[in-house]
Amino acid sequence: MKFFYVNFCENGKSRYCKKNKGIMIIGGVKELFPAERRVAIIPEVAEQYIKKGAKILIEKGYGEGIFVTDEDYKKVGVDVVGSREEVIEKSDIILYVRGPGASREVEERDLPLLKEGKIIMGFLEPLAYPEVIKKLAERKVTAFSVELIPRISRAQSMDALSSMATIAGYAAVIEAAKHLDKIFPLYMTAGGTIKPAKVFVIGAGVAGLQAMALSKKLGAVVEGYDIRPETKEQVQSVGAKFVELGLETEEAKAEGGYAKAMGEEFYKKQRELMAQHVAAADVVISTAMVPGKKAPVLITRDMVEKMRPGAVIVDLAAEKGGNCELTEPGKIIDFRGVKIIGMVNPANYYPRDASFLYSKNVANFIRLLLVNGKIVLNFEDEIIRDTAVCYDGKVVSPIVKKALGEN
Repeated sequence: MKFFYVNFCENGKSRYCKKNKGIMIIGGVKELFPAERRVAIIPEVAEQYIKKGAKILIEKGYGEGIFVTDEDYKKVGVDVVGSREEVIEKSDIILYVRGPGASREVEERDLPLLKEGKIIMGFLEPLAYPEVIKKLAERKVTAFSVELIPRISRAQSMDALSSMATIAGYAAVIEAAKHLDKIFPLYMTAGGTIKPAKVFVIGAGVAGLQAMALSKKLGAVVEGYDIRPETKEQVQSVGAKFVELGLETEEAKAEGGYAKAMGEEFYKKQRELMAQHVAAADVVISTAMVPGKKAPVLITRDMVEKMRPGAVIVDLAAEKGGNCELTEPGKIIDFRGVKIIGMVNPANYYPRDASFLYSKNVANFIRLLLVNGKIVLNFEDEIIRDTAVCYDGKVVSPIVKKALGEN
């Protein structure tokens, strides 16, 4: 199989600038982020790549985190090698879950191994760590960041961010139910009636909506809030009551539909108005994050003090500093009887299904690059253009350039 990179001439027309003959090799290396169990290639997807004419190379023990053996991979035609270095050296495309930027461990270990012409894809956190993207560009690596896949209909099957957020929302509810001192549903028994739990979800993105929907299915009384007014209908569609604080504004929506960082005065007013809903809840699930920035603090110590002992806060923004002032990433703390769960890498709580979804998302993107059996980087396609962060020795993403302070 031949594969090509595509570049642009000054007149904007595409041209083939490099050519490499032989079978395309897609590589998978073990994740180095602490306790990460997900993988970017499951056997089912590996088999699909192979049927398309590619060769799959993985590091020994690659699937241990999802209880898939090397033999399971070999059965579908995957080559298993002993060292990470060999996989990276021989592969044309290296697929990560958490790649350089999203994992400091991967950056330190793999950056020296990634040579000119390599293509990588994964969660790279380019807005939080744009300097890592610059280092990849300097090595003339082509990198695609799954966080930047545009939220358009044609790219839905590639939207790994939404897939992982769906699992995160599920995980948040399960953790809340496990640690709450009462059950979620209404129960009418001979001994009396048990009132349903009250759940308040902050943020109506994919994770928040999933948390609302599952809480409702479990029988809780659910409220949801988001500063983006267009989310009201979405919150109501999953059976939750939309909380209106009078602060909702179109200005809170950034490009791509994500929430945008607001000023401290806004957050101060928001906390004041939200306090009564937090105090009345048995469970608060917070999901508010802004790409490339520290998570906004929406739940203060004073607000937690007003919650009843036995209540639970699940902070899905813990890895980015947390929405709760008292959150400690990766820990469950007890503050005056209120449990605060700082969930880190929540999709990793269910690695098998997370790996299934993620590997399918990535495979759908890779399939977009295949044209008549060749890899073509056609930057006239907005999915390819928007997802690419560096190419041909340059940082090519406008938003990453902005994060670097470049024009």
